[in-house]
Amino acid sequence: MKTIKDINFKGKRVLVRVDFNVPFDKQGNISDDTRIMEAMPTINKLVSDGAKVILMAHLGRPKKGGFEAEFTLKPVAEYLSKILKQEVVFTQSLLGEEVTLLANNLKEGQVMLLENIRFYPQETKGDEAFAKQLSLLGDAYVNDAFGAAHREHASTATIAKFFPRDKYFGLLMENEVSNLNKLMNKYEKPFTAVIGGSKISSKIGILESLLNIVDNLVIGGGMRYTFYKALGHNVGNSICEDDKISEAKSLMQKAKEKGIKLYLPEDSIVADDFSENANTQYVPSMDIPEGWEGMDIGEKSVKTYCEVVLGSKTILWNGPMGVFEIKKFAEGTMQIAKAVAEATQKGAFSAIGGGDSVSAIKESGYADKVSYISTGGGAMLEFLEGKRLPGIKAIEE
Repeated sequence: MKTIKDINFKGKRVLVRVDFNVPFDKQGNISDDTRIMEAMPTINKLVSDGAKVILMAHLGRPKKGGFEAEFTLKPVAEYLSKILKQEVVFTQSLLGEEVTLLANNLKEGQVMLLENIRFYPQETKGDEAFAKQLSLLGDAYVNDAFGAAHREHASTATIAKFFPRDKYFGLLMENEVSNLNKLMNKYEKPFTAVIGGSKISSKIGILESLLNIVDNLVIGGGMRYTFYKALGHNVGNSICEDDKISEAKSLMQKAKEKGIKLYLPEDSIVADDFSENANTQYVPSMDIPEGWEGMDIGEKSVKTYCEVVLGSKTILWNGPMGVFEIKKFAEGTMQIAKAVAEATQKGAFSAIGGGDSVSAIKESGYADKVSYISTGGGAMLEFLEGKRLPGIKAIEE
């Protein structure tokens, strides 16, 4: 990979695409700075080189095609200033004489953050003219935004063509690609994939891909009820994608033909309402009463799933086991987090990706006990599906 590691950027204006799409609490404070902190090795390397660092990022999904106060990156600039212990120059626009002047007048080791790039509709369209204008701000381009690498946007892919020689992967991107390649190509067996989440439709691609390499496929989250309905069982009011039942049947048949053990939870915690105050009961997953919906995997399932994880040498975890954001339905997810951490301490290689899984491993207190946590949700899934991500392709070509 063509990375920044062995290049000295002293005196150069370096345009860096980072992923600062961070969550905020009700008070307007950053509630999880993971994506910012993961970008710091690249930023610190460039600062120590004496580069003039110009950061591009997005926040949320602005719709109006202009400034929207709730999506401004100004609080991120202020947060970054504290981390770097220097004032980060912040500009409320991306283009124009003022921005060009600020970029040109940066001192060596100074950092500037541009306003939310998605305030410009040209960004998500991958507009070439827009990308060319952005490119004039830098002498070199670095992509360190793995979380947006699956998007063929102006700042993540199109812009690279204007830096035929001076385009590089940041240290975060290098780490992501290295770990995902290890997961897919240099794994030890038994290989277990724990896949959760609410809908099978968003995971069909990765499930199909994983059937080529895993020994165990452990299914959790709301998607399990589509599998159960495909088997002819009652799922009550549980989330179920009726239009994906044929895909669920096909996946189970393929797993059987390949000799892969596909695990569905034998029991569930069900509730009569989607709330903390709901009435709950344990029931067999294949016979959920009408008026009740599955909220978490049950005690027997937790025991079985954890045993499978603890017996594995390679583990991929993407998606929670239940509605873990409601505390009384978080136990299944937290027990999986604990098992993944324990397996890792015994020598397994573990990779965790997807926003909810990352949040869960952090809440569990085991984040520092696993091998690798990906900063990309959709990007990780598409990479594991075997797709060539536009943000990676643009640097490699």
